[in-house]
Formats: sequence, C-alpha cells, structure tokens
Amino acid sequence: MTSATTPAASTTTPDLGEAERDRLDTAIHDLQAGASTWSSLTLAQRVTLLRAVRSSVAAAAEDWADTAAASKGLDGRHPLRGEEWLSGPYSVLGALDAYIETMSRLANGTNPLDGITIDRAPGGRTRVHAFPLTGIDRFLLSGYTGEVWLEPGVTPNGARAAAGLAQRTPSDSGGVGLVLGAGNITSIPVLDVFYELIACNRTALLKVNPTQDALVPIYKRALAPLIGPGLLRITRGGPEVGAYLTGHPDLAHVHVTGSDATFNAIVWGTGAAATRRRRESRPLLKKPITAELGGVSPIIVVPGEWTQADLTYQAEHVATMRLQNSGHNCIAGQVVIVSSDWAQADDFRAALRRAYANAPERPIWYPGAPARMHLATDAYPDALVLGDRLLVEVSENDDATALQSTEYFAPVLGVVTVSGTAQEFLDAAVAYANERLQGTLGANLLIDPSTEKALGAGFDRSIAALRYGSIAINGWTAFGFITPTMTWGAFPGSTIADVGSGIGIVHNVLLLDRVERSVIRGPFRPFPRSLPVVNGGGRFSILPKPPWFVSSRTGATVSEGLTRFRANGGMIGLLKTLTAALRA
Repeated sequence: MTSATTPAASTTTPDLGEAERDRLDTAIHDLQAGASTWSSLTLAQRVTLLRAVRSSVAAAAEDWADTAAASKGLDGRHPLRGEEWLSGPYSVLGALDAYIETMSRLANGTNPLDGITIDRAPGGRTRVHAFPLTGIDRFLLSGYTGEVWLEPGVTPNGARAAAGLAQRTPSDSGGVGLVLGAGNITSIPVLDVFYELIACNRTALLKVNPTQDALVPIYKRALAPLIGPGLLRITRGGPEVGAYLTGHPDLAHVHVTGSDATFNAIVWGTGAAATRRRRESRPLLKKPITAELGGVSPIIVVPGEWTQADLTYQAEHVATMRLQNSGHNCIAGQVVIVSSDWAQADDFRAALRRAYANAPERPIWYPGAPARMHLATDAYPDALVLGDRLLVEVSENDDATALQSTEYFAPVLGVVTVSGTAQEFLDAAVAYANERLQGTLGANLLIDPSTEKALGAGFDRSIAALRYGSIAINGWTAFGFITPTMTWGAFPGSTIADVGSGIGIVHNVLLLDRVERSVIRGPFRPFPRSLPVVNGGGRFSILPKPPWFVSSRTGATVSEGLTRFRANGGMIGLLKTLTAALRA
C-alpha cells in the first residue's frame, strides 16, 4: 500500500547528529548478532517463538485498534472504526496462525502443501488452492476462495519441492534487512518484518513512517518476543534517517512500501544527478531492493441482468473499494469500467452515486491527499462533489489521462466506458486495464453468475490475460491482502529502471516460489440472496453484507468481534458477533 512520503536520497551523508548515528549503528549491530541467533534456532524453536509473538499481539490488539483509529480521526463511536481492527491486529494474528502452521509442518518434516489442492490454471500454469484451509474460514467466509497461480513452467511437483523458501535451509542467514514501513495501514510494517524473517532468514530494522509514530510503543509491546533476542529493532525518523539507513553498508537488503517517487529517490537519488544515473544505469543504491508501490486499480463491471438489489449491493461494494481508509490505500479501486452498451448502465451509475454519497463521512487524514484532490478537480472541473469525496464520470469525449495515470490516494473515483457486451466487452475492458492504467498491483471484476456461466472458457482466458498481481472476482483485492496464504505484490516483470507497482511479493505464508498472481473469488450475492433458490447458480455464502463494507451498519462491532475471536477464541462471543453481522 502506498505512502506519499518520499524519503530524500543524496550522494552526501544526511544531516544526522552523532548520537543519532550511534543509536542506529547500535541497532544494526544488535540485529547482526540477532541474525546469528536466528540461524541457530531449530524450526521447532522458531514455532515456539512465533507462538509467543501471537500471545503478545493478542494482548495488544485493543490498544492497537484504538490507537490506530484515533490517529485517523475516528472516535470510539465512528461506524468505520472497525477498519482498524481488521487491517491491524486481525491481519497480523491471521498471518501468525498461518506461519505457525507452515513452520510446524516443516519442523515435522512434512511439506507446506501437503493436503492442499494443486491443479492447472489457464495457460498451463500451476495453481495452488490457498484459501480456505481451515474449518473456521470455510464457515465464516463461506463463498470465498483463493488461488495462487505460479509462473508458467512451474509444475505441481516443482511447486511442492520449492515450498518453504528460506526455511528449507534455516541455518543460512540472509543478514540484516531494512524495512521502510507504510504509513497508511498499521499491519503492513509488521507483516513485512515477518516476511523478511521467515521467507528470507533476515532480521529487520523497521523504520516506521511518521504517520505511524503513535503505534511505535504498541508495536514494541506486541513484538517484544522478536525484539528481545535481537531479531527486530524499531526506529522512528524522517527522510534523513531513511537516507542514512538505505546507504548503510551493514544492511543487506531494503524493502519499501511506498510510492514510485519514494522508490526512485532511494535507488537513483534526486535532481539532475538522479537523471544522469538512470541514463547511465548507475543506481545510487548498491544493495537489492523489493517494493510494493500501488497503482491505479480497475473495477471491471461486466454487463448482465442484475436485480435492483444487485445494483445496490455492488454499488456499495464499489464505494467500499474506494472509500475504505478514506481512499488512502494502494488497492483502492479508482477506475470503474462500465459498458456503454449495457442496458442497466444508467441504473448502475445512479446506484453508485447514491452509495458513494451516503457512505459515512470521515477525515481525509493522509499527508498530501488534499493537494491530490485539488489535482483531480483541476483536471475534471465537472466532477461531482459529494461531501468530502469526488466522483468523476468521464464521457467518451473527455480526456481520461489524469484518472488513468495518477494514483490519487484519496477519495477520488472515476467511471469510464468501453463498448460491447459479453466477451467483447470483457476483452476490451481487460485491454483497457492492462494498457491504459498505471500499475499492476490489483484488479477487481464484478460479474453475475449467469453471465459468467455463459462466457465459459472465455472468462477464464480473460482472467489469465489480466496482468495484475492480485485479482478479485466478485470481491475486493483487499480480501487477498488480509488473507495470509495469498500473495501480495505487483505482477512480475518490473525492474529498478521501470518499477511500476513494485518488485517481489510479501505475505505468501505458504512460502511458495515463483509466484505470478493471486486470484480471489467471492459470492456475487450476500446471504440470504446467496441461497440456491434465488442465486442463479452463484456461490452460496452465509455471509451477509461483509463487515468491511462502508455501508455496513454493524461493521465496527463485527470487525472487533472477529478479531477478538481470532485472538482468544470463545464461541459465545462469536455467536454475538454473527448475530450482529446479520443486522449489517
């Protein structure tokens, strides 16, 4: 997810005081010793350590969610405060549970993929059915499934043989890595630290984005079992700290969640010198780097015969994709692609305007967001201003370039059209997303069951043709983000010279090698319209309106309840949570 804060990079030593340099150097020295400690631990000992981390995260969950909500201007009564439970401690607890399962399998001499369905995806790819893998996920999130597609040429046997990554050779140290944390979602820095430690055998120095400074004491408490033995150090600081650390000779690797401007400043520097280095292919950064950098995410709406309830529900779904966290997400849907030949296009637009306008108001809190909204109003002076948000409906004669190329990272949603119906429309929409929209991080697609069935194999070919690292069919790619056994990152192929949405992946708790993409599939209709008698052959789900919908009346209560259940169990609390979910 993208941060708009760009750390400076320079050919000169940043203006840090001697005491600050000594403090950072000491942290790196501690982590070097910690790397030796980590390399000496058996897999079973690592599992024990992860269990301790899980206990400390569970103990800190309430403070974590409350502090995160307050930092974003959401008080204890705000209907959207549940976002901070799901995107914070819930995501981290889920990742820890899944890592513990994977590491336990490895410790017992079994393969992380044992018992998991592996088959073929379009194009001869190998596909791992990575969600759901537990009974509780099958129950609570019924109707949702997730697949990880591997790069062409990887066989099922090859996937099994490589699963485990660095944990296959646990004594081989990856050294010490630098994690430049995201500023928008509180689980991201922690999940990135886990991936460094487990997938890469690297201890980590986490530099927290200044927007997350209030979380630092909670991070230190939640992650104390990693800090104690020197596996993790956490530091605050601005651009000068980031620049000092990226150039530090004792750090083996950099991982950044941010913007492409951030990435380019780190790799090439700034100003005329950076331009010269890029031209001469002489990067300022002398160590490997991975990155997740966001982009302009499409929402493809495939025309079909929708009921009024379908129109309303999916319009609220689209509004959620843009407005969750006030649009300060790298995977916030930004460009809705609708067929100009769809008989219900006007009805859908009307439903979308209502859903977008009726979502609860909330602060636009991320640095730089107001300025980017001004860029949108300058580019589209006729955009609908709906409270604290913009809806840009681009006609065929309007210039959509700004909408296609600018990740606004703010509550700005655009609607564009392409012609055609059925497969003709889908092919055109996929080409539009691939060729005109900046980035390759995530794409969303909405299609009713009857239309999907009618398209048959053509639909599968279209999904294969989408060049995105995460694809959600009748879902939002954020579902894949919080599902730890899925992978998260740009579509493969970016380089430091043309970084796009980033390089490499994270999450990936099954520790799969040579990942191409993840594909989430969800129910087109929620319960009770998901019942077979009214669902037209679609996926059955017991889930009513999901708690992450901005229109969910009980989303805050349900999100907190699900996190508490994830942390501590308890069937009575879960039953209360499910009862609240039915009132969404």
